[in-house]
Amino acid sequence: MGVKLSRIGAKEKIDEFFKRKDFTAEEVRKIKRIAMKFRIRLGDYKKKFCKTCLSKLEGKIRVSKFYKTVECRGCGCQNRFSVQKRT
Repeated sequence: MGVKLSRIGAKEKIDEFFKRKDFTAEEVRKIKRIAMKFRIRLGDYKKKFCKTCLSKLEGKIRVSKFYKTVECRGCGCQNRFSVQKRT
């Protein structure tokens, strides 16, 4: 039997996980499942891993007028994040 986890406990576990510098794709998959189970939004944590291979996101970075594009070094997928307009 697994350990029961509350929503607050799950949020703390997710925060502690992303404070680490190194993580594997399997660990990210588990954290995403916990977030989905407790309906916790990952928010800015999504920018730390590739959306297809779930490895740590490193590689070429390009910035255009509307998007920041990071090309994953592992799978070559282009991860796009919107750039917020400053006023």
